[in-house]
Amino acid sequence: MIKVGDTLPEATLMEFSEVEGEGCSIGPNPVLVAKASAGKTVALFALPGAFTPTCSAKHVPGYLEKFNELKAAGVDEIWCVSVNDAFVMGAWARDLKAAGKVRMLGDGDATFTKALGLTLDLTGRGMGLRSNRYSMLVKDGKVATLNVEGPGKFEVSDASTMLGQAKA
Repeated sequence: MIKVGDTLPEATLMEFSEVEGEGCSIGPNPVLVAKASAGKTVALFALPGAFTPTCSAKHVPGYLEKFNELKAAGVDEIWCVSVNDAFVMGAWARDLKAAGKVRMLGDGDATFTKALGLTLDLTGRGMGLRSNRYSMLVKDGKVATLNVEGPGKFEVSDASTMLGQAKA
């Protein structure tokens, strides 16, 4: 499992873009993790699935609510990663009104999640291989803090915990 001080793994996540701009076409666009995190402070959080209860009611909304405070604490970007495709992540972003605040990044085949060592097998629940719930503060591509939730928990990967770590 990735740990504090490690560099994020080389991976490509996918982001659905509603409008063209800055080299992005409408539709799914690749986000090279190393390039996208270089020189930035990123509040990255991951969760088991788009449109799932805790993720939709608490996890993402917390980061949306704390957006301005996280920016003031030095966070350049907020990333939400899930083992879903870019189309699902784009629809979820529209539903939650996340545009311009949280980048909703799909890890459709779990390549990034596997490389981090943070997979969660929900096959018995009909969801297949997913991401564990976690958050990390990433500075210039390196993990500065890591908060991994226990099974079924939502206690340490929330926006308030991340804000405290960003301010430290």
